[in-house]
Amino acid sequence: MPDALAVESIDDPRLVDYAHRTDVALRKAQGTEHGLYLAESALVLERALRAGHEPRSVLALGGSADEARALLGDRDVPVYTGPGELLAELTGYVLHRGLIASMHRPPLPDPAALLSDARRVVVLENVADPTNVGAIFRSVAGIGADAVLVTPRCSDPFYRRAIRVSMGTVLQVPWTRVCDWASTRRLLTASGFTVAALALTAGAVSLRSFAASAPERVALVLGAEGEGLTEEALEAADAVVQIPMRHGIDSLNVAAASAVAMWALAVD
Repeated sequence: MPDALAVESIDDPRLVDYAHRTDVALRKAQGTEHGLYLAESALVLERALRAGHEPRSVLALGGSADEARALLGDRDVPVYTGPGELLAELTGYVLHRGLIASMHRPPLPDPAALLSDARRVVVLENVADPTNVGAIFRSVAGIGADAVLVTPRCSDPFYRRAIRVSMGTVLQVPWTRVCDWASTRRLLTASGFTVAALALTAGAVSLRSFAASAPERVALVLGAEGEGLTEEALEAADAVVQIPMRHGIDSLNVAAASAVAMWALAVD
């Protein structure tokens, strides 16, 4: 394994991927086919590598450089290291988890291919908070769904915060983007899915009742905090489902609601 390369200046052009780059800027990085994302911590880097994602470089603190080099194996990928204060000045945040890697984004799969063998999928409509997106992906991985579809206005699952909150499961769970609701509905119907929208409407059935006789294939649709699902999403649904609440509370956070709903609809 090559030695780690010492960082001596935050103006080093080799470190441009880490120099206060926004998630949007990384997604549009020049010289890449699909853009970049940042994998924070050895655990996330390991999951990214296991998923077949290609690293461009790694930035690490102290002993974490050796950990990064061990994970990279015989890959010809530079590992940069330096004092914490300098790296914090470079990135704009403290590397609490020891390392961060610049990774090439993989191409997104075709939605129909993701649905072909799936029985449970989650559709995220306009969930703008990357923390919620990451938490939902962690529940998808842990409790059980086969894929995630995200709408154009949904926060990018490859944003650094979403990846971090998901504990890297964003890199394991199959996902892709879909377009308008008309085409998404046609795709789900053609693939044999019943579309179940989680929303507070007058005609909504309880999750318990829906789960008691759940269809073979279910697409669970979740909306943004506050705004909830759009009219287009509700019109595209075969059923509107709600989680019964107590003590005057009307709803859960969308990430918590996703976990409850996925557990209720889980299949063996």
